[in-house]
Amino acid sequence: MSLDRVKHIILVLSGKGGVGKSSVTTQLAFSLSLAGHSVGVLDIDLTGPSLPRLFNIESAKVTQAPGGWIPVPVHAANPELGVGQLRCMSLGFLLRERGDAVVWRGPKKTAMVRQFLNEVLWGECDYLLVDTPPGTSDEHISLAETLLKQAQPGQVSGAVVVTTPQAVATADVKKELNFCAKTGINVLGVVENMSGFVCPHCSECTNVFSSGGGKIMATEFGVKFLGSIPIDPQLVILVEEGIRPTYPAGTEVDGKELGRGIATGNGDEAEEPDDGLLVHKYKSCSLYPLFGGIAAELVTDITSNLAV
Repeated sequence: MSLDRVKHIILVLSGKGGVGKSSVTTQLAFSLSLAGHSVGVLDIDLTGPSLPRLFNIESAKVTQAPGGWIPVPVHAANPELGVGQLRCMSLGFLLRERGDAVVWRGPKKTAMVRQFLNEVLWGECDYLLVDTPPGTSDEHISLAETLLKQAQPGQVSGAVVVTTPQAVATADVKKELNFCAKTGINVLGVVENMSGFVCPHCSECTNVFSSGGGKIMATEFGVKFLGSIPIDPQLVILVEEGIRPTYPAGTEVDGKELGRGIATGNGDEAEEPDDGLLVHKYKSCSLYPLFGGIAAELVTDITSNLAV
């Protein structure tokens, strides 16, 4: 199995579409990489593969090697800066055009998911994040069956479940939590995405989709609540145009004031490498401290579970 040298597998799930699973996966990948871990991202959203675009590597092509596919590099490791390598595999790399439709029935989807799990050559990898489509259908069943049969004991660390705050979303995401219970997948925690919008002009936070629904759901199911993530338009500009996020004076997220640069904790601004890499520009994003904290908490929980 191509996952033999992958230490930890984390699934990113949600029973609801449009809650931002792929953006959560992207930011978790950046945060784990910035913490020095080697990271792989497997996109099994076969009909809507968006990770190549989010990582700004849409034009890349997968390399065929003896025994399988070599994942596409997003960036290399940089030990001097404490950054781990990041690689990605997605059906999007196999399509001729971005707009090509994938019109497949269940058996072909199932076969593709199994091929991704068995024939992508990740090599040494600390964390593999698996971005999934919404629902609890063919891809999820194939993923769960293959991993539970072939993964090494403790290799599948569990799932991060993503929701938005409103009841219409949590009602569907509860089905995903039930899916995890039925298939024996450990739930690492719930992320409430799109929880508030911080106005770039007046700095006021507005709860566009209400707030607190994800935390209530996590409490109801007895799983950890990992945090609330607001909407930040600067993240969209970063992934679409590659522009480093900047914020007007007075902008606050999670009780912290954001400046133009990256806060170092002593009132100064840290200089980031001007190498064009998204991962370095992401450190200027308001959401990086939030996802950095979530990533650190996941690493601690996974390590603690292995030690028990």
